Amino acid sequence: MSPYDNLWQTILKDLERLYSEETYTELFSPITSTYKYQNGLITMVVANEFLKNRINKLYIGKINELASVYSEHPVRFKFITSDEVKPEDSAPERKISIDYRQENLNSTYTFDSFVVGKSNMFAFRMAMKVADQPGAVANPFYIFGDVGLGKTHLMQAIGNYILDNDVEKRILYVKADNFIEDFVSLLSRNNKTDEFNNKYRDIDVLLVDDIQIMANASKTQMEFFKLFDYLYLNNKQIVITSDKPASQLTNIMPRLTTRFEAGLSVDIEVPDLEHRISILKRKLLTFESSQVVPDEILSFIASQFTANIREMEGALIRLINYAQTFNLDITMDVVDDALSSILKTRRKTDQLNENNYDKIQSVVADYFNISLQDLIGKKRHAKYALPRHIAMYLIKLKYNLAYKTIGSLFSDRDHSTVLAACEKVEKDMKLDKNLKFAIDSILKKLDSSSTK
Repeated sequence: MSPYDNLWQTILKDLERLYSEETYTELFSPITSTYKYQNGLITMVVANEFLKNRINKLYIGKINELASVYSEHPVRFKFITSDEVKPEDSAPERKISIDYRQENLNSTYTFDSFVVGKSNMFAFRMAMKVADQPGAVANPFYIFGDVGLGKTHLMQAIGNYILDNDVEKRILYVKADNFIEDFVSLLSRNNKTDEFNNKYRDIDVLLVDDIQIMANASKTQMEFFKLFDYLYLNNKQIVITSDKPASQLTNIMPRLTTRFEAGLSVDIEVPDLEHRISILKRKLLTFESSQVVPDEILSFIASQFTANIREMEGALIRLINYAQTFNLDITMDVVDDALSSILKTRRKTDQLNENNYDKIQSVVADYFNISLQDLIGKKRHAKYALPRHIAMYLIKLKYNLAYKTIGSLFSDRDHSTVLAACEKVEKDMKLDKNLKFAIDSILKKLDSSSTK
């Protein structure tokens, strides 16, 4: 019996307890095993269309809720009829001329290979729903977050999932700068639109990465606006990624940002230490080598690369290759030799550039248990306003930046707003012992991180 059959048997016990004997006997007890597992989706076969529709409409939410409780990895159930089962040895003939996965998608970017944690759980679950019902659940689907946190992985996982379930679906993944290049090429060929439209309109799903790159490209934005409306009105799924919320995109026409906001926006935050260690452990599984990396070394690497998962994974790859090249066991001495140049460069950069301002924002956000996006965003609730004012004050204290410059780090706030915030914090510290304790604690965290 497969682990997914075991999972289903466990869920069946709860279903029998939750629902009437008549409902359980009619709907669930005849389903004794799973049909297929692929890319996070467990497919079950039922006797007829009536049973399929009834389960999928009335009970699928509870089944997936139970699955999330009993499964170590996020999975979803889907129920189909025997008429929908496709023989594995007779794949349908392709009716399209482009191999969409080969042309567009990285096949390793799947839901299975995406490491889920608190920082990305909501984004992950909604992405699975979008992939399961493209064009129906959330359109457009807008994913935002800092560089290197997995936006591209999650976006392409949607495309790969859809193709896994329907090989004839036409999925187009494109980075925003490539869209600009295609549009400029179109203009240079005297507005010959056929090729452009064939590429961008004759599709089922459009995945656009790093939409913020279109800033200031007004003609390209207008063309993208027309494409967006065409696909949306034809119920084609649109997925977009960016480094910031749609409301904070600068030099992007409002008619686009309002359309982005009309769909579902999800953010991916910086993962905590435990999550980063899990990501490194998953990365280790991709190596053919049997090289052992002790947990304390994984923890060390994860603690050094807090904001960019690509950099963290790159450090692990460098360490393993270094150890293999010189036939060494991985110890802290080997880590120092293999990663010293990377870590020194990062520490020097941290002392010289504006990442220090990011570090203050990140430490303050962590201290008050709020997201970095809420810290720098527009919300005025006291839960976010006080940490925001403290972060402004600390940046002024440590780097003496102009108030206008500090304001630019907090969603382009006016210099007078920053000035008032800094003066208020400085005044309140003299009267509020808890506030002074919080600021002293944050300063200690900043000082300790800078000496590592």
